[in-house]
Amino acid sequence: MTDQDSLWDSMGKVGFRSGPSTAADGEDLDQIPDRGDLGSHPYSAFLHRLEKPGRYTGGELHSVRKKAADLSFLLAFPDVYEIGMSHLGFKILYSHLNSLEGVRAERMYTPWIDCEKELRDRGIPLVSIESWQPMSDFDVIGFSLQYELTFTNVLTMLDLGGIPIRSEQRDDDCPLVMAGGPVAFQPEPMSAFIDAFLIGDGEGFFHSVVKLWSQLRRQGISRRERLIAISQLAGVYVPSLYSTRIEPLTGITVVDAPLDERVPARVSRAHVADLGEYPFPSASPIPNTEVVFDRVSIEVARGCTEGCRFCQAGMIYRPVRERSPEEIQKTVRDSIRCGGFDEVSLTSLSTADYSAIEPLVKSVMPELREKNISLSVSSLRAYGLTDSMLDEMASVRNTSLTFAPEAGTQRMRDVVNKNITEEDIAKSAHRIFSRGWRKMKLYFMIGLPTEDESDVRGIADTGRRMLEIANEYLPKGRAGVTVSVSSHVPKPFTPFQWAAMDDIPEIERKHDALRKWTRVPGMKLKWHDPTTSHIEGILSRGDRVLCDVVETAWRKGCRFDGWSDRMRFDLWMEAIEECEIDRYRYLGTIPLDARLAWDHIDCGVEDEFLKREYRRSLKDRTSHPCGKPGKRLTHYNNIEEASEDRRRLVCYDCGIVCDLTQMKSERIDHLEYLDAHQDRVSDSSQRDADLDSVREASKARWLAQENHNRPPERKELDRVRYSYRVRYAKVGCSRFMGHLDLNRMIPRAVRRAGLTPSYSMGFHPIPQMSFGPPLRLGMAGLSEVMDLHLQEQLDPETLRCALADQFPEGLEIRSVHAIGTEAPKLSLVSNWADYLILLPEDSVQGMSAGVIDQLMEMQELLVEKFSKKGKRRMVDIRPGIADLGWYDEIPADCADLLAVRPDEKILHMRICLQGDHQTKPEEVLVKLFDGVVPASTQVIRRRMLPSPTVVLAHSH
Repeated sequence: MTDQDSLWDSMGKVGFRSGPSTAADGEDLDQIPDRGDLGSHPYSAFLHRLEKPGRYTGGELHSVRKKAADLSFLLAFPDVYEIGMSHLGFKILYSHLNSLEGVRAERMYTPWIDCEKELRDRGIPLVSIESWQPMSDFDVIGFSLQYELTFTNVLTMLDLGGIPIRSEQRDDDCPLVMAGGPVAFQPEPMSAFIDAFLIGDGEGFFHSVVKLWSQLRRQGISRRERLIAISQLAGVYVPSLYSTRIEPLTGITVVDAPLDERVPARVSRAHVADLGEYPFPSASPIPNTEVVFDRVSIEVARGCTEGCRFCQAGMIYRPVRERSPEEIQKTVRDSIRCGGFDEVSLTSLSTADYSAIEPLVKSVMPELREKNISLSVSSLRAYGLTDSMLDEMASVRNTSLTFAPEAGTQRMRDVVNKNITEEDIAKSAHRIFSRGWRKMKLYFMIGLPTEDESDVRGIADTGRRMLEIANEYLPKGRAGVTVSVSSHVPKPFTPFQWAAMDDIPEIERKHDALRKWTRVPGMKLKWHDPTTSHIEGILSRGDRVLCDVVETAWRKGCRFDGWSDRMRFDLWMEAIEECEIDRYRYLGTIPLDARLAWDHIDCGVEDEFLKREYRRSLKDRTSHPCGKPGKRLTHYNNIEEASEDRRRLVCYDCGIVCDLTQMKSERIDHLEYLDAHQDRVSDSSQRDADLDSVREASKARWLAQENHNRPPERKELDRVRYSYRVRYAKVGCSRFMGHLDLNRMIPRAVRRAGLTPSYSMGFHPIPQMSFGPPLRLGMAGLSEVMDLHLQEQLDPETLRCALADQFPEGLEIRSVHAIGTEAPKLSLVSNWADYLILLPEDSVQGMSAGVIDQLMEMQELLVEKFSKKGKRRMVDIRPGIADLGWYDEIPADCADLLAVRPDEKILHMRICLQGDHQTKPEEVLVKLFDGVVPASTQVIRRRMLPSPTVVLAHSH
């Protein structure tokens, strides 16, 4: 799979795209051959046939397994494991709930297409990651709704979990089905399937809801009465307890009044005022496979001050709540210690607006740099980067930085209230490219209110100007600017919630124009599928009527609708037509005085504020960020300036109650804790310097570098190297860890053990390791070999114990040896291997007599092979077979790792793994069994060996 076709390069605002399947083909040679409890996994019969079995096996380090608990939660993420494992809110809830006494929280993710088919064909339920239990065994199922195009995945999970998909079909014994997340603020299109929505922050509130539900359930209270009881808790919305009516101005179905007087008429969001009461988790489960954000991500704040008029999260999560720098520093250290990752990301809706971001970065970078751990800051604003911050971020490694101008002209940026200028973006470009960054990513939107052709052209022009700046510093062809374009989807609780959305032909017209305008070497355009945005737009402002559309589309086969190659727009259109829905009812302009489908939800922001901002946008007028003094766009980065500015913080009376005095005091406290004093030499923010000054300083910085093709000197990497040869077993859940996953896992285990890998030198230093020939995914290896290079000299047994504690289930260190420079290369001692083949006894009895002796006496054994380009050739594998015969019992070195049934026979073979006579076990088995490998055959690699002397029989 090429980089261009990989999932990870297709993510972000351009949607998701699945890669080709790597599932096992042909005969089943690696079912469950090792000792351990994986054999009891409900999916054991078909795990080896799945594209990525590691999505379902569990066994991750730091996953929590509780056997006894009064309350059981199933946290369900309606997308694949790789995406769900990267979500911060999911990690926070998992850690918080499992920290409570008597509470058990487990995880579940949407199975991929191949797994769903196997489950349906075999009648097996979807099970949790930790205990492999079905949904029905839990008290509550909590879905995380992050994206409207995961709605059909929710139905898939409920159906495979044995839960009726509609609330009205569930009896008193059925688990409570809940949902939360940003999309839950507009719950109507899913109201028929979810018993109760938790609107707002989940910490604390989620547990209170389920605790009350379980108490009433044990008392024998009916399901409806339980729903009425929990509806009276903060943030809980129970759709079945409300009547509806048609809004005459739009024809949309809206929520009218409660059906019971005990139920609140309007649902106010759940709100955590102090994030410090729920510390960010540092010991989350460490995935055994690659995930989307394969790094430590730490939430530094929740909410945003900027007021972008298209941004739903910036409205519903007001006010800004910052974690203290002390907590963040501790979380960074603990997360590295517990996770072992080589990258830390500080995240929030606008991380550059964290009030003490610059001194915070300066405080954590020395320790990270010493360990070769890089730091990234997400959601950057073009005016939020100072020279000193960039110097710190570039000190370990730099690849690309991402900015979101959102619009291509200043007028359009004023419309959306994006308080940046073209000069801000240009200054950022000079600063990053002069420090050696080679790539810049720019995110834009099309289809915004009042947009015209000049605004669309401005997107290409902005990207071209940034590329021109890059070429001032980098040789031709080395710089790259990526322009990513998404379609604006009006979201509830934003000033643009009343605006119309562009139809598909109009979006495609703009895409065509952008493709023409961005045909420039070094410039790359990415765009979002307009049909995907079209469905998202319908669901974003939809009503209860759309529940039937969602179910119909799901029954027709819609799955993973947010993935570019899985979206079935034709099936969605069929569903809309069958349900006799006018889709443009949800896509057009909504009158300001019409009742909205989400007006019964109170997010805290008043409608009048949103209307006022909408009117300002139509006049191209901006509103400065709230929570900052005067018209200042950035926070002060030092105590002196912050204390001297006596101006009140900006407030627009949006409806959220903020203590501005306390907010200002807390920010000064953060600066004092970080001992952040004024630097009279450098500017305190990017806006303190003009473009000419930034260009001049950047040119001087670039020219001062002696050799741009030579990596910077890194003394912390140039240290003595100590080498160790490690022998390990790869069994159980770890059999489904791919070779690349193993390459990522080992350095993390080394760091978790408090050790430091030895790194290569260059622009992108990587840990120095080498492995023997990789195992096929799903095959067990009982004595694999790798060479590990560290900066510490340790007793081998001490190293073995240290690493053993940090390896996930199924990876077992068997021995460690210190090796010197004269030790033979690993490739010389691992180019042959012994295999154990477990065969059903009845198939062995049917073998031709003397077939093994006949094969070993052959001078030549030709098999058909194909090159990577598909060219056919015949290869003699006979020199690649050194030994073949039967064992009466399990060899002593395998007894503690391998289980054999009484009805199985053990065949052993020694074969070549590399070179001209490379041999596969199945190639030998096909010759032994007349072209057909027996069903239920299992193959285990016993150990790696150096080249033996192969003796061929003499011809007669």
